[in-house]
Amino acid sequence: MGAGKSVADKTMHILLIEDDTKTGEYLKKGLGESGYKVDWTQHGADGLHLALENRYDLIVLDVMLPGIDGWQIIEVLRARQDVPVLFLTARDQLQDRIRGLELGADDYLVKPFSFTELLLRIRTILRRGVVREADHFHLADLELDLLRRRVTRQQ
Repeated sequence: MGAGKSVADKTMHILLIEDDTKTGEYLKKGLGESGYKVDWTQHGADGLHLALENRYDLIVLDVMLPGIDGWQIIEVLRARQDVPVLFLTARDQLQDRIRGLELGADDYLVKPFSFTELLLRIRTILRRGVVREADHFHLADLELDLLRRRVTRQQ
Protein backbone atom coordinates (compact mmCIF):
# COMPACT_ATOMS: atom_id res chain seq x y z
CA MET A 1 0.00 0.00 0.00
CA GLY A 2 1.46 3.38 -1.04
CA ALA A 3 2.14 6.26 1.32
CA GLY A 4 -0.88 8.25 0.24
CA LYS A 5 -3.34 5.38 -0.11
CA SER A 6 -6.23 4.46 2.12
CA VAL A 7 -7.04 0.95 3.19
CA ALA A 8 -9.29 0.65 0.14
CA ASP A 9 -6.35 1.73 -2.06
CA LYS A 10 -8.22 4.86 -3.15
CA THR A 11 -6.23 7.93 -4.16
CA MET A 12 -7.00 10.60 -1.61
CA HIS A 13 -7.87 14.04 -2.98
CA ILE A 14 -6.44 17.09 -1.20
CA LEU A 15 -7.28 20.76 -1.75
CA LEU A 16 -4.32 23.03 -1.03
CA ILE A 17 -5.19 26.70 -0.46
CA GLU A 18 -1.81 28.47 -0.20
CA ASP A 19 -0.94 31.88 -1.65
CA ASP A 20 2.85 31.55 -1.57
CA THR A 21 4.00 30.19 -4.94
CA LYS A 22 7.18 28.51 -3.69
CA THR A 23 5.39 26.78 -0.79
CA GLY A 24 2.45 25.78 -2.99
CA GLU A 25 4.64 24.25 -5.68
CA TYR A 26 6.71 22.40 -3.06
CA LEU A 27 3.62 20.98 -1.34
CA LYS A 28 1.84 20.03 -4.56
CA LYS A 29 4.93 18.18 -5.80
CA GLY A 30 5.67 16.50 -2.47
CA LEU A 31 2.11 15.42 -1.79
CA GLY A 32 1.74 14.22 -5.38
CA GLU A 33 4.90 12.13 -5.06
CA SER A 34 3.45 10.72 -1.81
CA GLY A 35 0.44 9.36 -3.69
CA TYR A 36 -2.13 12.11 -3.22
CA LYS A 37 -4.11 13.93 -5.90
CA VAL A 38 -3.71 17.66 -5.19
CA ASP A 39 -5.66 20.68 -6.42
CA TRP A 40 -3.92 23.95 -5.56
CA THR A 41 -5.18 27.50 -5.59
CA GLN A 42 -3.59 30.72 -4.34
CA HIS A 43 -6.77 32.72 -3.71
CA GLY A 44 -9.21 32.41 -0.84
CA ALA A 45 -12.38 32.86 -2.92
CA ASP A 46 -11.23 30.27 -5.47
CA GLY A 47 -10.37 27.86 -2.68
CA LEU A 48 -13.77 28.25 -1.06
CA HIS A 49 -15.47 27.71 -4.43
CA LEU A 50 -13.45 24.55 -5.10
CA ALA A 51 -14.12 23.24 -1.59
CA LEU A 52 -17.87 23.72 -1.95
CA GLU A 53 -18.15 22.41 -5.51
CA ASN A 54 -15.93 19.31 -5.22
CA ARG A 55 -15.41 16.44 -2.82
CA TYR A 56 -12.07 16.47 -1.03
CA ASP A 57 -10.69 14.08 1.56
CA LEU A 58 -8.71 16.90 3.21
CA ILE A 59 -8.11 20.64 2.87
CA VAL A 60 -4.72 22.14 3.72
CA LEU A 61 -5.47 25.79 4.41
CA ASP A 62 -3.35 28.90 4.97
CA VAL A 63 -4.81 31.73 7.06
CA MET A 64 -3.40 34.78 5.29
CA LEU A 65 -4.87 34.66 1.78
CA PRO A 66 -5.89 37.30 -0.74
CA GLY A 67 -9.61 38.03 -0.76
CA ILE A 68 -11.16 35.67 1.74
CA ASP A 69 -8.86 34.56 4.56
CA GLY A 70 -8.59 31.08 6.04
CA TRP A 71 -10.68 31.99 9.09
CA GLN A 72 -13.61 32.96 6.85
CA ILE A 73 -13.18 29.86 4.68
CA ILE A 74 -13.36 27.42 7.58
CA GLU A 75 -16.41 29.19 9.04
CA VAL A 76 -18.29 28.71 5.77
CA LEU A 77 -17.07 25.13 5.39
CA ARG A 78 -18.07 24.11 8.90
CA ALA A 79 -21.57 25.45 8.33
CA ARG A 80 -21.95 23.25 5.23
CA GLN A 81 -19.70 20.17 5.41
CA ASP A 82 -17.41 18.01 7.52
CA VAL A 83 -14.30 17.84 5.34
CA PRO A 84 -11.14 17.60 7.49
CA VAL A 85 -9.08 20.81 7.55
CA LEU A 86 -5.43 21.24 8.48
CA PHE A 87 -4.24 24.83 8.92
CA LEU A 88 -0.70 25.36 7.61
CA THR A 89 0.23 28.94 8.38
CA ALA A 90 2.85 31.38 9.62
CA ARG A 91 0.34 32.59 12.25
CA ASP A 92 2.20 31.14 15.23
CA GLN A 93 0.67 32.90 18.23
CA LEU A 94 -1.21 30.79 20.76
CA GLN A 95 -4.42 32.76 20.20
CA ASP A 96 -4.19 32.00 16.45
CA ARG A 97 -3.82 28.26 17.08
CA ILE A 98 -6.70 28.34 19.55
CA ARG A 99 -8.89 30.26 17.09
CA GLY A 100 -8.15 27.82 14.27
CA LEU A 101 -8.99 24.79 16.37
CA GLU A 102 -12.10 26.40 17.87
CA LEU A 103 -13.34 27.24 14.37
CA GLY A 104 -13.21 23.53 13.61
CA ALA A 105 -9.77 22.72 12.20
CA ASP A 106 -8.64 19.14 12.72
CA ASP A 107 -5.01 20.21 13.10
CA TYR A 108 -2.81 23.32 13.03
CA LEU A 109 0.81 23.33 11.87
CA VAL A 110 3.02 26.42 11.94
CA LYS A 111 5.45 27.45 9.17
CA PRO A 112 8.30 26.80 8.79
CA PHE A 113 7.46 23.11 8.98
CA SER A 114 8.93 19.69 8.34
CA PHE A 115 7.38 18.03 5.28
CA THR A 116 7.67 14.67 7.04
CA GLU A 117 5.69 15.99 10.00
CA LEU A 118 3.05 17.47 7.68
CA LEU A 119 2.76 14.15 5.83
CA LEU A 120 2.34 12.24 9.10
CA ARG A 121 -0.33 14.65 10.31
CA ILE A 122 -2.18 14.30 6.99
CA ARG A 123 -2.03 10.50 7.18
CA THR A 124 -3.35 10.59 10.75
CA ILE A 125 -6.29 12.82 9.83
CA LEU A 126 -7.14 10.72 6.78
CA ARG A 127 -6.86 7.49 8.74
CA ARG A 128 -9.47 8.80 11.20
CA GLY A 129 -11.84 9.70 8.40
CA VAL A 130 -14.74 12.04 8.92
CA VAL A 131 -16.25 10.20 11.84
CA ARG A 132 -17.04 13.07 14.20
CA GLU A 133 -19.78 13.82 16.58
CA ALA A 134 -22.37 16.24 15.29
CA ASP A 135 -21.61 19.85 16.12
CA HIS A 136 -25.13 21.14 15.34
CA PHE A 137 -28.39 19.87 16.76
CA HIS A 138 -31.91 20.95 15.87
CA LEU A 139 -34.99 20.52 18.04
CA ALA A 140 -38.20 22.19 16.95
CA ASP A 141 -37.19 25.83 16.34
CA LEU A 142 -33.94 25.66 18.36
CA GLU A 143 -30.45 25.18 16.97
CA LEU A 144 -27.55 24.22 19.25
CA ASP A 145 -24.07 25.00 17.86
CA LEU A 146 -21.53 23.12 19.99
CA LEU A 147 -18.47 24.59 18.28
CA ARG A 148 -19.49 28.18 18.89
CA ARG A 149 -21.39 27.41 22.11
CA ARG A 150 -24.56 29.14 20.90
CA VAL A 151 -28.26 28.40 20.96
CA THR A 152 -30.47 30.21 18.46
CA ARG A 153 -34.19 30.19 17.82
CA GLN A 154 -35.26 29.92 14.19
CA GLN A 155 -37.72 32.59 13.04
